[in-house]
Amino acid sequence: MNRSQRIGEAAAKMRGYVESKQTFLTSAVKRVSARSYTDPDQWKAEMELVFRRLPLMLAFTAELPRPGDYKAMEVIGLPVLINRDKAGTVRAFLNVCPHRGAPVAGEGYGNCPRFTCKYHGWTFGQDGRLIGISEASKFGALDKTDLGLRELPAAERAGLIFVSLTPGAPMDIDHFTRGYLEDFEGLGLADWTFLGSRVIEGANWKVAIDGYLEGYHFASLHQQTIYPRTPSNCAHYEAFGPHQRIGFPQHRIPDTLSAIPREAWGEQENNGFDFARILFPNMSMFIAPEITQVAQLFPGPTPDRNRTVLNYLRREPIRDEADREQAEEAMNFFRDVTYTEDYLIGMEVQKGLQSGAHDEFLFGRNEPGNQYFHEWLDWYLQDDTEMPEPVLQAED
Repeated sequence: MNRSQRIGEAAAKMRGYVESKQTFLTSAVKRVSARSYTDPDQWKAEMELVFRRLPLMLAFTAELPRPGDYKAMEVIGLPVLINRDKAGTVRAFLNVCPHRGAPVAGEGYGNCPRFTCKYHGWTFGQDGRLIGISEASKFGALDKTDLGLRELPAAERAGLIFVSLTPGAPMDIDHFTRGYLEDFEGLGLADWTFLGSRVIEGANWKVAIDGYLEGYHFASLHQQTIYPRTPSNCAHYEAFGPHQRIGFPQHRIPDTLSAIPREAWGEQENNGFDFARILFPNMSMFIAPEITQVAQLFPGPTPDRNRTVLNYLRREPIRDEADREQAEEAMNFFRDVTYTEDYLIGMEVQKGLQSGAHDEFLFGRNEPGNQYFHEWLDWYLQDDTEMPEPVLQAED
C-alpha cells in the first residue's frame, strides 16, 4: 500500500473503534520495573546505547534553509553545531574548539561563512576545517589538517536532520526509519516554515514520553482541551521499526468519513482524525489545524529530569506582524497545555516512583504504544543484534 492507502486503512480502523467504543488492544498487560525510571545505571546505559548511538532528529530543514545557516544547541550535555555549507550540504560537529575547548558558535541560530572561537579567535570553515590561527607565527608550528572541528554523522531527509552524537558511528537512515520517511515526505515538511521553540522541563524522559504514547488519560487529564475533540482510550497504532504512528479519531469521525468517498479517506488528517508521529527514541510530532508541535525529549543531568524542546512549524509562512502575534499565542498555548496538563503530573509520578511504593509499572492492553516503546528500549539496551526485534501486534 502507498501512504494514502495506508492512512485510509487506519482511518477505517479508527471509525470502527469509535462506533464500537473499542480500541487497538494487545494480548496482555505488560509490567515495567519502576526502577527503570530512577536507576542511575539504567540512565547511563540509555545515554550510551541509545542517545549516543542512534540517529537523533535534532533539526528541521526549515531551521537551516540557506547556505551558511547554523544551529548550535546542547544535547544530553554535549555542545552540537549543525550547519548548511555553501554547497547546501548539512553537516554536524561538536561545538568545541580544539585549542582550549571553547565553543566556536554561540547557542542559537545564525548565518556565517566561517566560525570563530570567541576565546582566542581561531577560525573554522563551514566544513569544519581549521583555516586560521590568530597570531600563528607566535603560537608555534601546527598541522592544521589534524585540528578541525570533530565531525558528527549527519543526514537530511524528508525535511528532518538526523545527527549521531558519536563521531564516526555508522548511520543508515533508511534502515533506521523503516519506510516511515515516506510519511514525512508526503507532508512536504521540507517546505514548511519554522516558527520558533519553547523549552520545558519535567520528570524522567520516559515518564514524559509515556504520556505522548497513549490517549487513555484524555478524559481525566485533558477535559477542557483534548477530550472535547478526541475520545479517551481510543487509538490506532502502526509501527515502522521502533517508530510509531498513532491515530487518534475525533468524536465526529463516523459522520466525517460518511460524507467523503472511501478513496479520499487517506487525505483527511485533521478532518475526523489526527496523528501523533513518534520517532524513536525521543520525538513526538502532532499536527493540529492551527500549528504543529514537535517535542524533542532529552534526558536531563540526573535520571529524574528531562529537558523538552517544543518546536513549532506550519505549512504557510508568516504573513504579517498580526499573523506573527497569533502564531506566538498559539505556541504559548500549546506549551502551556503540555506543561500544565502533562508535565506537572509527570513530576508527581516521578515522586511516586522514587517513593518505592510499588516495584512495577503497568501498561494495559489498551496502551500498546507504551508497551512497544519499552520493548524496543529494552532491545537496544540488551545490545544484542541476534535477539528478535519487537513486533507491534493487535490481539486477533
